[in-house]
Amino acid sequence: MEILRKIEKYREEEENLRWEGTFREYLEIVKEQPWVAQSAHSRVYNMIRDAGIEEEKGKKKYTFFNSQLFGLEESLERLVEEYFHPAAKRLDVRKRILLLMGPVSGGKSTLVTMLKRGLESYSLTDRGAIYAIKGCPMHEDPLHLIPHHLRKDFYDEYGIRIEGNLSPLNMMRLEQEYGGRIEDVRVERIFFSEDKRTGIGTFSPSDPKSQDIADLTGSIDFSTIAEFGSESDPRAYRFDGELNKANRGMMEFQEMLKCDEKFLWHLLSLTQEGNFKAGRFALISADELIVAHTNETEYRSFISNKKNEALHSRIIVMPIPYNLKVSEEEKIYDKMIRESDVGNVHIAPHTLKVASMFTILTRLKEPKKGDIDLVKKMRLYDGESVEGYNSADVVELKKEYQDEGMSGIDPRYVINRISSTIIRKNMQSINALDVLRSLKEGLDQHPSISQEQRERYLNFISVARKEYDDIAKKEVQKAFVYSYEESAKTLMDNYLDNVEAYCNKAKLRDPLTGEEINPDEKLMRSIEEQIGISENAKKAFREEILIRISAYARKGKRFDYNSHDRLREAIQKKLFADLKDVVKITTSTKTPDETQLKKVNEVVARLIDEHGYNSTSANELLRYVGSLLNR
Repeated sequence: MEILRKIEKYREEEENLRWEGTFREYLEIVKEQPWVAQSAHSRVYNMIRDAGIEEEKGKKKYTFFNSQLFGLEESLERLVEEYFHPAAKRLDVRKRILLLMGPVSGGKSTLVTMLKRGLESYSLTDRGAIYAIKGCPMHEDPLHLIPHHLRKDFYDEYGIRIEGNLSPLNMMRLEQEYGGRIEDVRVERIFFSEDKRTGIGTFSPSDPKSQDIADLTGSIDFSTIAEFGSESDPRAYRFDGELNKANRGMMEFQEMLKCDEKFLWHLLSLTQEGNFKAGRFALISADELIVAHTNETEYRSFISNKKNEALHSRIIVMPIPYNLKVSEEEKIYDKMIRESDVGNVHIAPHTLKVASMFTILTRLKEPKKGDIDLVKKMRLYDGESVEGYNSADVVELKKEYQDEGMSGIDPRYVINRISSTIIRKNMQSINALDVLRSLKEGLDQHPSISQEQRERYLNFISVARKEYDDIAKKEVQKAFVYSYEESAKTLMDNYLDNVEAYCNKAKLRDPLTGEEINPDEKLMRSIEEQIGISENAKKAFREEILIRISAYARKGKRFDYNSHDRLREAIQKKLFADLKDVVKITTSTKTPDETQLKKVNEVVARLIDEHGYNSTSANELLRYVGSLLNR
């Protein structure tokens, strides 16, 4: 019954937040907390900013989006800094419709949903508090009660600009219920809720022949005309359209570009002038953020139609491309799986990573520089170190194509194939090979993939398979080497001692006999050859290592096993090469002897305890690596 107690506690907390008073009392709140009078755009911006901002290498990352959106940091920074921030400062940007454009399943709807849910939660906080004229169906801003000729004086006293006119309904109520006494008008605190249609609206186009403009702007309540005597009496009008209900907050315009023209024209005056026409009334003021989303094809079709020029000039397009980072794509799949009913299925380590590699490769465009391939580009985008390239190269690569990430395989396809693998085979454990096999089978059934794309994607599956082969070998290699890190460190220290003596033309001292000996050329070459360092290049490589050690020493840092990527790779390969025969025999023998069986059990235990496998996936990995080594 714990959940019931939490529900009761939540209800009590919400009740404690409620406030009601006169306009006079509301002005006292405004004096102490001027942010309660902020605009809709400002409220959204402050909501995002208050959640926290992290800065890394001059780039901003907004905590608000961290839990749901992955790999879209650059797009989100542009959205916040180029739209929400200037709009919050009342610059002309706020008079534009925000149109999110991107491929299917790229995160557009998730982004809008996060803003809506965020506003609901933010309105429950002190910083996000909103007050409205009590009983108003449009939850109108109480400051609209201030007459126009006094608004300059109000700004001089409070430092707050007032925009918008009092609605027809509240104008009538002010006269009839309050006798024109503005200071007595009742004001209440409201809480945004999409379900209760308070401050958040959603409009979705349907058949233009049957859909009524009343869905947007409200309609006349004919049953009350006899009572009030006129269609122009605001009490005979239902202010229940999406534009009415979204006032003070935001409205999502789903598939806006598919809408009939008559719906879109209302947005012209709403965006530019902050008002719209409804019924037989003067223009009705509304303060709301309008967000729409579409794909690139629909957008191109929309702007090619000359009839849409007026609306086009009132739209700010924000591209939301696919994520292009392997590590972030993994997070997307992990989230989708955790939210499903197959979250209890064991997914072997690196399975989602390999699937992500395939997906990212389909989204990348071929580099224009001939000295870099797609795999290196994929690694660079993911923040990995690639020999011979740096962060400046990444910036140049991103400048090559403006539309990179706007096409390729979407996350839903991959998660569908993973789900299909789990359900069809009724498996409790899946690995990277299972998923790659399923991705390959699914390409034949994908309706929007051309034959040419299919061939290209099949090639990427092969590339992802090769990457997995390397990962699998290294994983088994680590498990087979007892105290792997210690063995690697010992071998590296030995190598560095010899390199230092070689570069300084010095001798080493034998730790056992104490006699002076020459650097061990055989040891150094056995390590360097693992990463293709030729005889002619060995001197330059060794000097580079020594320079790196000196650079670390100058900064007060210690050069260790992870300080040089290529040297680390060489050490790993050398250790594995020494163990290769043991691995081959142990994993491929159908009837292993007692010693071999003990070794296998030790490796399986280490894979389970230290690397995240279960018994099934660990044994599958060993068999697979054994088959690779026996080829």
